[in-house]
Amino acid sequence: MIKIMLADDQTLLRDGLKTIINFQEDMEVTEQASNGREAVDTALAAKPDVILMDIRMPEMDGVEAVRIIKDENPDIKIIMLTTFDDDDYVVDAIYYGAEGYLLKDIDTEKLLGFIRDVSRGETVLPSNIAAKLAKKIKMERSTSENVTLNAGELTNREKEIGLLLAEGLTNSEISQKLYLSNGTVKNYISSIYSKFNTSNRTKVGLMIKEMADQ
Repeated sequence: MIKIMLADDQTLLRDGLKTIINFQEDMEVTEQASNGREAVDTALAAKPDVILMDIRMPEMDGVEAVRIIKDENPDIKIIMLTTFDDDDYVVDAIYYGAEGYLLKDIDTEKLLGFIRDVSRGETVLPSNIAAKLAKKIKMERSTSENVTLNAGELTNREKEIGLLLAEGLTNSEISQKLYLSNGTVKNYISSIYSKFNTSNRTKVGLMIKEMADQ
């Protein structure tokens, strides 16, 4: 059962999402929050599997809430909810670790499928958001000698796995593609995270892809 937390200041939207989600056999809404600060406190205490997080909320916006939650517990998956496509706030949220984003008027079946995908560790980014995120990461690298040096320490296998992360593959899909055990893939990814000093799966994948394209 996928435990889901809803974080949005609109009660009507939360109620609608809860009704849709709780009709499913494999997921349920276990927690709710109406502002960013409450979202952080509730998420860290309850440890849901997936959070549907509004970008703009009172007291603390969704981007800052993502940053704090991911710093404390990177295993919690976060999907951003937004009214606008191609939103710079979305790029910032994904930069801090969110697994993806959904427009609030998304089709119900796509919403449920996205939740299931993210709960399995998948990250799917539209090309426009991925391009903006890659640009932001490139700018960070140009001002951070430490990140560049750490990236140079990657083994060939780690680079190979990193490129598959950039494609949005799950650990299981990577293990099948490279004929490695899930445990071995997990160990490689942990090593990559330590070398980049981050546990942001999307960020690491795009950084390695940007290195390979140079």
